[in-house]
Amino acid sequence: MNILHLAWLLGRPAKSRLAPQILTVSAYALVSAILLIVLGGAYSFTSFEAEAQAAYLPLAGLAVVLLVVPLVVLGSAAARLSARANDRALSSLRLLGATGSQISLVAITQAAGTALAGALAGVVLYLACAPVASLIPFQGAPIGMAIYLPVWALAIAVVAVVVLSALSAAAGLRKLMITPLAVATRRSVPVPSWLRAVITVGGILLLCLVFSNLGMVAQDLATILAVIIIGFGFGLLVLNLVGPYLVSKVGQNKLKKAETPQQLLAARMILENPAESWRQVSGVAMASFVAVVGGSGAAMMKGAPAQESSNNWYDYLPGDILTGVLVTLAITFICVAASSAITQSAGTLDRAELYSGLHRLGMEWGTMNTARIKSLMIPALAASIAFAIASTVLVLPLAGMAVIFSPLTVITVIVAVLLGLVLVRASITVANPGRLLATRE
Repeated sequence: MNILHLAWLLGRPAKSRLAPQILTVSAYALVSAILLIVLGGAYSFTSFEAEAQAAYLPLAGLAVVLLVVPLVVLGSAAARLSARANDRALSSLRLLGATGSQISLVAITQAAGTALAGALAGVVLYLACAPVASLIPFQGAPIGMAIYLPVWALAIAVVAVVVLSALSAAAGLRKLMITPLAVATRRSVPVPSWLRAVITVGGILLLCLVFSNLGMVAQDLATILAVIIIGFGFGLLVLNLVGPYLVSKVGQNKLKKAETPQQLLAARMILENPAESWRQVSGVAMASFVAVVGGSGAAMMKGAPAQESSNNWYDYLPGDILTGVLVTLAITFICVAASSAITQSAGTLDRAELYSGLHRLGMEWGTMNTARIKSLMIPALAASIAFAIASTVLVLPLAGMAVIFSPLTVITVIVAVLLGLVLVRASITVANPGRLLATRE
């Protein structure tokens, strides 16, 4: 069996799978372009003076770490969509006598080839967007030519995207092929335990204790930044732990109060797999966390009285932190919007038989589409509000003073989050069952 030939047959453009292919390649291109732009921005800070680098590079590292989550979710969603779009073809190959390992190699090769095409397109997109990104000001001047990465960095980024796609495809195939026909399992999903909430509350209280005594824990700026970065990571970890539990509770509440077919279907879709629903909106929740904590810090620094210092780089730091927060939010919501569109498209393809059956029974496509939208936006809004409250509690004194000393900064961050939610809502229109499934008939 010629693996490369079969991978080409599965991956070549075709009318029946054109929409998933365009979405998949576009997602990988977006992942590559955003990754390169973020790394280029971080790389530009190496041109600052040594003392400024000690403050800016850790902050850039924090931004990169925060953006890893939505980028990985986006790349994984693209890989899953690629595999799901070809599940029937993979099943047919298994029925014709292909072994499980051969099917895996075909699927992984096809996914890696799609990712390679998307990653190369992403390099082109990065070079096209770099002139605009170079205008972002730091230290009182645009980044300029420092946004451009060396060629070896571009090559590493392309390889990283391809490897990510191959690993995601391999992980997805473990659940896809369990019978000779490669039919996906239909198992009941366990409800997340309430212990997640207990651990999260304990983690938040621990962080509150550390942050309220930050002066005793650290003295110099570098140590303070290190503690804050570690606290950020730990906070996101514990909040991510409670995410599926929160989504399941929201779904159960909506199910009890459902009064229309759209509300009933939406609640059932959420409860079908709370962990998957959480993965779709985890980036939104993370953005709310970053917005409150980062926005409060930027507002406080902007509202603080000017310090007399011979190092004027510090004068730009408050404004640059706000710029970094807004850029991080923008990139996060772009990734979330793209991954939501892809995941919703994959979900629509998974439920193709269900949607078609409901339509034949008389249910309108619009009703199903409304339910699908609610199944994403309800957890997204719940996650945004819950994480905003949790992060406000975490930095309560800081957030309160930020509203008093620099309300315009706080308003700016809030508006950015609202615009991000609007972007997510607009992006998932591509997964309309009435349009997407029409290409498969």
